[in-house]
Amino acid sequence: MPEVKTTELLRTSQSWDGARIPDFPRENAEIVSMRYEFPPGQKLGWHHHDVINFGVVQQGELTIIDIHGNVKVAHAGEALVEMVGTIHHGENNGPENVVLTMFYVIPKGEPISVAHPEIPQE
Repeated sequence: MPEVKTTELLRTSQSWDGARIPDFPRENAEIVSMRYEFPPGQKLGWHHHDVINFGVVQQGELTIIDIHGNVKVAHAGEALVEMVGTIHHGENNGPENVVLTMFYVIPKGEPISVAHPEIPQE
């Protein structure tokens, strides 16, 4: 019988832009998991996170752009740690749906992100 295979996808103390992740909340924390599906050409609006969050791109290529113009392209199978406190958005510039599963570690009752509708999408 085949054995269970384990593969560490990511171990880091930094987000994709190199910033140190904040200290983990020790009391009254909860974990939230979200699945996002981006059709080709779609963008998720500008937002930022005040909480630690990380995930895995399960399908497609997700382009993440921060407010300063830094770009990260995450490919299917790639794990990533999102930025905390930096405004950014994600978009699908490829030909297939992007499927992304994210995990958020938050103080209980806090939002996972803060929208910035005042910033126009390009």
